[in-house]
Amino acid sequence: MTAVLFLSNTMSDISPELVKQLRDKTSAGMMDCKKALVEAKGDLAAAETILRKKGAAAQGKKAGREAKEGVIGSYIHIGDKVGVLVEINCETDFVARNESFRSFVKDVTLQIAAANPLYVKRDEVPESILAVEKDVASVATKGKPPAVAEKIIAGKVDKYFATYCLLEQTFVKDDKKTINDLLASKIAELGENILIRRFTRFQVGETLPGQAAPAAEPEVEVTPA
Repeated sequence: MTAVLFLSNTMSDISPELVKQLRDKTSAGMMDCKKALVEAKGDLAAAETILRKKGAAAQGKKAGREAKEGVIGSYIHIGDKVGVLVEINCETDFVARNESFRSFVKDVTLQIAAANPLYVKRDEVPESILAVEKDVASVATKGKPPAVAEKIIAGKVDKYFATYCLLEQTFVKDDKKTINDLLASKIAELGENILIRRFTRFQVGETLPGQAAPAAEPEVEVTPA
């Protein structure tokens, strides 16, 4: 009884404004935000880290669950020069119609338009591409100890993943998060497995496989809404 009373008193010390700040940053539930702030003794940054870890744990637990519902999201950038289609899956039609889920889909389409990823996740990157990246990185390892050389090459490959794999890209609307962080928080919030299955990005004038480049390929800058 004493422990419960202590927890209640501690939670009452967390202001609603602070809870709202954390909720706006993470999209986590109100009570989850309050508990994280209690655990972090009111430290907003520490509470965000706590929620991100819990989101990652929830993502791991739900990863094996079947996700066959969802939506096809679309985005056409101002000027009609860049367009995106993405399929994002969840477990139930109820979540597929949820406003928070739809907001997540919109954020992902914007990310794809702005950051131009080539793959959803790292295991989709062909070995031939990774071999080229490792070969390029090896030039900077000459004369260095094997352990150092290995770290340089691993760093080069990780940078490639962070640039071209959607889940590892920095979120264009919040540079403290990756898209995988955003996905993990949404899984924790909605309680279902969510998968970014596939996407296509179109840009007017882009070079297609097997075709010659157009005379002048347009440069299109996409800024977050």
